[in-house]
Amino acid sequence: MSAAAIVMLVVALLLVWGGLVAALLHLRKHPEEFDVVEDGHQEYPPST
Repeated sequence: MSAAAIVMLVVALLLVWGGLVAALLHLRKHPEEFDVVEDGHQEYPPST
């Protein structure tokens, strides 16, 4: 494998794993909030 291919592989891996880490950190700081219905039960977001 050439040096250019290895560099591109490392860059791609850093982008993917870095994006995953950034998304997890963002979810930790800003968790998803659920709507509370009038009777006090939580309404969960629709699963799609």
